[in-house]
Amino acid sequence: MSHALIALTVLAIVFLVATIRGVNMGALALVASFVVGLSVYGSTTDDVLAGFPADLFVILVGVTYLFALAKNNGTVDWLVHGAVRAVGGRVALVPWAMFTVCALVTAIGAVSPAAVAIVAPVAMGFALRYEIHPVMMGMMVVQGATAGSFSPIGIFGSITNGVVDSNGLPGSPAFLFVATFLAATLIAVITYLAFGGRELISRGREQATVNAMGAEAEAASHEATRPGPSGTPHSAVEAGRSVSSDESVEVDFRLNPQRIVTLLGLVALMVGALGFDLDVGFTALTIAVVLTLVYPKSAKGAVEKISWGTVLLIGGIVTYVTLLQNQGVVDWLGDRVADVGSPLVAALLICLIGAVVSAFASTTGIIGALIPLAVPFLLTDQVNAIALIAALGIASSVVDCSPFSTNGALVVANAEPRDRDMVFKRLMQWGMSIVVVAPAVAWAVLVLPTA
Repeated sequence: MSHALIALTVLAIVFLVATIRGVNMGALALVASFVVGLSVYGSTTDDVLAGFPADLFVILVGVTYLFALAKNNGTVDWLVHGAVRAVGGRVALVPWAMFTVCALVTAIGAVSPAAVAIVAPVAMGFALRYEIHPVMMGMMVVQGATAGSFSPIGIFGSITNGVVDSNGLPGSPAFLFVATFLAATLIAVITYLAFGGRELISRGREQATVNAMGAEAEAASHEATRPGPSGTPHSAVEAGRSVSSDESVEVDFRLNPQRIVTLLGLVALMVGALGFDLDVGFTALTIAVVLTLVYPKSAKGAVEKISWGTVLLIGGIVTYVTLLQNQGVVDWLGDRVADVGSPLVAALLICLIGAVVSAFASTTGIIGALIPLAVPFLLTDQVNAIALIAALGIASSVVDCSPFSTNGALVVANAEPRDRDMVFKRLMQWGMSIVVVAPAVAWAVLVLPTA
């Protein structure tokens, strides 16, 4: 077996073991980088460590640190509370309020599963109380989290744009965000209509539910984001239940100066990233440090809430892929993809691989791995790189509704016990359908016209 095949086989084993055994994929990838680098390629430890993505490290730490501060000081609670109050008793708009909250939370730097863990208890509680189909509500939450994740300061967007820049590929953060947002929104619309949205619309305005909705949102959002005994975020998911309105919590949901400053910081980060091409990681870190200095009390424990697991995952995967790039494995694989004969068929295969793997493994990991592996193919200009990257982003992320992914599992865990089997089966049906349909549609809409 050639060195290239050995290295790619090890990468496949890393994905498989991480999925089956629950070990952090990044930790496995770092070990694989060390073992394969030294034993197969005769590299030194310094050579292996040179591939660690310092730029992505700063981005991930910066944006998740800033989001942790937003959780601590109640900005996230304020967003949930405000979105629910905004529907004004219109039950038909509650699923869209959950979609919007998840999109906002991930767009400002939350890891997608963290956003779902925060909003799912609220959403599934509403689904039970107001007779909304739980599958519809769960899908709205997951697709909302996906819709915001590719913003320039979102986790998926930061990773994708960082990998694109580091590999010298043409990129468009705005196009990536808009394309993935529209794709997730389209799936949300289809789900809404398929699971009783029209019946909800026919109910009209139910003024009596306004106060109850607001009280539930306050209690559930606070419960999902308050620190637990160890300083980590407490979530109703951990208890396998939804938070009910009986668990009222006295929380101040006014837009106080600290929350205003936090929101201004988030807006400044977005404007700086899009309008002035500022480095997302260092800008987010700067805003987070300023917030910490100005409001040190609410910043307590925020560093511990940085998504270190995601940082480790991306750091390990990108380090291993960089090793493959330095040893010519990526070029070899690119040549094999090109040998398929048709660039369009090769592009479709890349999107399908992304969807299938992401439905069962880490979306973050597959985004960090597939783009570098497709670099030689993308550099041939046989297909439009910006379009294919957007299609790959869509194919790899909208499948997170699968119950085998973290987001889908969180929805199942928060469903009422009597509904869990049904929710699991429906999410599996929809997830597996999207695995096939999403790559094909994204390829047909984005890649095919630009070829």
